[in-house]
Amino acid sequence: MTQRKQDGERTNDSLMNADENDGTGDISIGYQETARLALSHSSVGSSDDAIGSDDNDGTDYNVITMDDAIERLGMGTFQLRVLAAAGLCFAADAMQVLLLSFLSQVLQIDWNLSDAETASITSCLFGGAMVGTMVLGPYADVRGRRPAFFVASITITSFGIGVAFVQNYVSLLIMYTMVGFGVGGLTVPFDILAELLPAASRGKNLLLIEYFWTAGVLLVVLFAYLTLGSEHGDNWRLLVALSAIPCMVSVLFGYLFVPESPRWLATQGRSTEAMDILRNAAIINGHADPQELFPLDMQIEEEEEESSHFADLFKPKWLTTILYLWGTWGFFAFGYYGTILAITAIFASDSNSENGDDDIPDVAEFDYGAIFVSNSAEFIGTTIAILLVDRAGRIPLQIASYLLAGIGVCMLCVLADRGYSRDVLIGFGFLARIFEMSGSCVTWVSTAEILTTEVRTTGHSSANAIARIGALISPFVVEDSISLVKLGMVMLVVHTATAIFVSQLPETAGGRMGGGVVDSNDVAVSTPDEMSASEEDTAAGSVTASMPEFT
Repeated sequence: MTQRKQDGERTNDSLMNADENDGTGDISIGYQETARLALSHSSVGSSDDAIGSDDNDGTDYNVITMDDAIERLGMGTFQLRVLAAAGLCFAADAMQVLLLSFLSQVLQIDWNLSDAETASITSCLFGGAMVGTMVLGPYADVRGRRPAFFVASITITSFGIGVAFVQNYVSLLIMYTMVGFGVGGLTVPFDILAELLPAASRGKNLLLIEYFWTAGVLLVVLFAYLTLGSEHGDNWRLLVALSAIPCMVSVLFGYLFVPESPRWLATQGRSTEAMDILRNAAIINGHADPQELFPLDMQIEEEEEESSHFADLFKPKWLTTILYLWGTWGFFAFGYYGTILAITAIFASDSNSENGDDDIPDVAEFDYGAIFVSNSAEFIGTTIAILLVDRAGRIPLQIASYLLAGIGVCMLCVLADRGYSRDVLIGFGFLARIFEMSGSCVTWVSTAEILTTEVRTTGHSSANAIARIGALISPFVVEDSISLVKLGMVMLVVHTATAIFVSQLPETAGGRMGGGVVDSNDVAVSTPDEMSASEEDTAAGSVTASMPEFT
């Protein structure tokens, strides 16, 4: 404390000397001296244990940032439980999307729906998801991650089961709009997981969650085969009910294993609760004595609460980047969901078509084997993303993936129109789904890394909402009875546009979160003896900006 007081006195003297001088040279010298003393003061007050002191009562305490606390906690069973709960939510999202690709075909025949009415079923899901994204994202910032998680998962479960009991078209649209609203909140579990992962484990585990998505897709194909593939009536209702199971399980997992985000608690001034959660997590991760990691006198450093607004995205600093992100998300969502719908439609056939009664089909039939194989390609796509995301870089991997996906789905449509064999079509469908998945996986990671803290939630939510608009439009194009050749050309153009927008985004591989943007209050410091003249000038400028702290 004596050294600090002496430093403070020398700092004040330097400031007084600078104020009393009219010469700019003397003022510059005074500010440089102030910079040296400020850095010296900072170095004296720091230690490896981050021990601070309360000047009011003289009490020493340990202060640790949330990032450092998560690093101390490490990766273990605690995070794997959260990964399972978040993964089940991703599986639920995937199942609802693919479910509609089957259900729309079945109900078009059973309820004698027009092409526009059929497409509206899928669009209601994406329209609800767009609203849910914009509502539940801010709700999670205000009320907490855990409540938003439950609102989303319970909404999907309850209204998803309710779809099985609808008796008319309007009720179906209402139910699926509400299911979509819940689906829009499924980015919240993803954020909870991201906030609990150590830096070294973050990229890998955020991509591992995509395996749950693919598992959900394949589970729908299996359920469809077991229900729609039989001769019993109204089995689409059983398919709908079965598809709600993963979300039901996620509610249970969430209740048992997902705590409130400690990072969010720290922004609310609830550091004690955050520390309790971290100590409990340490026990779950196998630490016999959590107080060795987080002593009782340790406190979480206060974090500023995110307070960005939608209008902040249109400031000059972010406008260009946000527009490129919106273009990327809108086109990639159109391409991804359009590919799913196109593959299902290509491998679907009417039972009466072989008898020449194409105009009045009785039952929709599907090539379940072909659909299953093409969807299983997503496992390979996710694996490619995990292996290459750091080696190839975020941007090159996305560009290559989206271009190859576009070529794959275009060739699938053209060759299907030409009557090529089933095996050839399965091959191109397989390739298309591989690269759709690898591209979309990396887009999720890249977006979170590009945006800085003050706009990350708002920017990510807005991009997700734009994606829902793209997904909402896709069924009207795919199911609008246009020729397969024209559909293939449209999909190729959409994927090319996605690659163009991605190419304009900054590369974030190997960089810090937020694209390397450093808060204006942060100073890259070195010891006073090692400072160059330019470093002194930079430090002097930083000290000048925060001058009241030394007066």
